[in-house]
Amino acid sequence: MKLLEKMTMGIGFACALLAGGAQASVTIGGTRVVYPLEQREVTVKLDNDSRGPSLVQVWMDDGNPDAKPGEIKVPFVITPPIFRMDAKKAQTLRVMYSGEAVPQDRESIYWLNVLDIPPKADSAPDVNSLQLAYRTRIKVFVRPARLPGNPEDAPAQLTWKIAISPDGKGQAVSVTNPTPYYVSFSEVDVESNGHVFKNEQGGMVAPRASVVLPIAKMNAAGAGAKVHYTAINDYGGALDGDASLGQ
Repeated sequence: MKLLEKMTMGIGFACALLAGGAQASVTIGGTRVVYPLEQREVTVKLDNDSRGPSLVQVWMDDGNPDAKPGEIKVPFVITPPIFRMDAKKAQTLRVMYSGEAVPQDRESIYWLNVLDIPPKADSAPDVNSLQLAYRTRIKVFVRPARLPGNPEDAPAQLTWKIAISPDGKGQAVSVTNPTPYYVSFSEVDVESNGHVFKNEQGGMVAPRASVVLPIAKMNAAGAGAKVHYTAINDYGGALDGDASLGQ
């Protein structure tokens, strides 16, 4: 593990964090992982869609994307943590809960990281080249057994109200989540006085918590304003809904 960390730093680990616009060869079979705590393990499928092999490192973090894999403490073990993936091949990851205490009355969240290190391009010895590693990071929702309600019903139970924008300019919306489930959004719109104001960057509200979501160019949402949202379910599908916007 430490050897690969050194290799990664040498070829531009920081570049992996900036390569969101580039396309990795190794892809994850899903946009999120749900880990029911009563299960012994869950599996995640990876595919190498490229014409060449990749060296892959996987790890989980607790919310700090800059933490080094060897220094992170999370209640999960992933096997295999480092492996080679040949072209057009698949690999199944086993994610296992290691037993440390996690909240039992609500979901917890972690992130799965997949670092794809392609082979070094062939070039003349005197030619400089940059080798990029591509990092993909998705959410892992840890779900205790016997939580009340249904996660797909959680978006409809949210309450919304007008708030001050985080940058102090204009208005935003504050969303409160009374449920034990995380709710993620791909889009939130506000309809007011015949106009539609958008938040296209999405967001997420934690269980039994509130979050403020910025809404572009909204300054004076009037009475009767409504929220139109697109939440994301366990399978990455869309859950569209509407709600009134309180003052």
